[in-house]
Amino acid sequence: MSRSKSENIGNGGKCELSVWTRAITANSEWPDKEEFFDVIYWARQAIGIIVGIGWGLIPLTGLVALLSFILVNAGVTYLYFSNFQQIDEEEFGGMWELIKEGFVTSIAGFLVTWIIIYSGWHFD
Repeated sequence: MSRSKSENIGNGGKCELSVWTRAITANSEWPDKEEFFDVIYWARQAIGIIVGIGWGLIPLTGLVALLSFILVNAGVTYLYFSNFQQIDEEEFGGMWELIKEGFVTSIAGFLVTWIIIYSGWHFD
C-alpha cells in the first residue's frame, strides 16, 4: 500500500498513511502539496458525475442547472479544504488555486453525465 504520512502509534513506532486515508481523515498533514491537489482533482470528478446523475434524474435543466452545479462544486470543494482539512490556503497558492483545480474537467464530466441521464430517463 502506498503511504506517505508518518503518524505516531502507541509503541513509539511510525506508521505511514496513504493519500486516500489522509483525504478522508480530518485535519491531515499534506507535506506533498501535489498529493492534496490530486485529491481535490479526483474529488471534483466524482462530484461532477454524482451531480450530473442527480440533475439528470430530477430533471433540472438550463442555466439553473449549470449555475447550481458550479455553486455545489465550488462550495463542496471549499468546505472540504477550509473546514474538513483546515489547511492554510496560502501554503497551496491561495484559495483561487484550490478552487480552480480540476474545475474544467469536472464540468465536462458533469455535462456528459447530465445529458446522458436526462436524455435516457426523460425521452422515449
